[in-house]
Amino acid sequence: MEKRLGKGLDALISEDISSTKEKVEKIRLTDIIPNPFQPRKQFDEDKLGELVSSIKEKGVIQPILVRPTTEGYELVAGERRWRAAQKLNFEDVPAIVRSDIDDASSLEISLIENIQREELNSIEEAGAYQELIDKFEYTLDKVGQMVGKDKTTISNSLRLLSLSTDLQQHIIDGQISAGHAKALLSVASENKRRKIARTIINKGISVRETEVLVQRLAEPKTKTSKIKDPEIAAVEEKLQHKLGTKVNIHQGRKRGKIEIQYFSNEDLQRLLGMILG
Repeated sequence: MEKRLGKGLDALISEDISSTKEKVEKIRLTDIIPNPFQPRKQFDEDKLGELVSSIKEKGVIQPILVRPTTEGYELVAGERRWRAAQKLNFEDVPAIVRSDIDDASSLEISLIENIQREELNSIEEAGAYQELIDKFEYTLDKVGQMVGKDKTTISNSLRLLSLSTDLQQHIIDGQISAGHAKALLSVASENKRRKIARTIINKGISVRETEVLVQRLAEPKTKTSKIKDPEIAAVEEKLQHKLGTKVNIHQGRKRGKIEIQYFSNEDLQRLLGMILG
């Protein structure tokens, strides 16, 4: 399965169907339970309503994917279709039954389905990556290969989970973007993060404006503070954009030092991979 995941959900399912000669069956809705590994926690009621209207007119054209359990079946992919069929009081729904899907594969398929349809918010996506790492011992490389992204992108996504619950909720609610959130991660103080988040929400500032604000509020200048050389400041900014984290350059007369911040062991490994190659 691992080699096929990069081809997409349709390829993954269709290859297995052709190889095992499985057929579409009619499964009673009451015999199906939701996927406990479903990374998606929120379902847009307006979009679900549109799907209900479509299914009411044309029926469930694409079958859902389930795996058998001791008491019936468990959803693997197609929860929106299953929910829509319930709202229409259907008795059954077309389904492909796969007995060879384990827990890790169930999460993989559900994650791929949601990512390809752009239906996960950034926190849900990061949470699914973290679950693959924690529960199934995936490496950053394996997660990246599975969803077609490099491990730096996966690591940056995971960093969002280090934000406080209220800031994560702002992302879930669409009040701030993942780009805004990544800028907030450069600020060590939780109070300052919240202050900047309020500014983003109240004034609707861009990600770039947030980055400038972060730089200004993260290190407030005092009357005795030394003004940093503009060339050094420019290098700091380039490094921050390159590494995706806070960088400080301390310059002396003949020597200096570069400080690179990280926020977790995974973040450290990401930085080491970028620096060491």
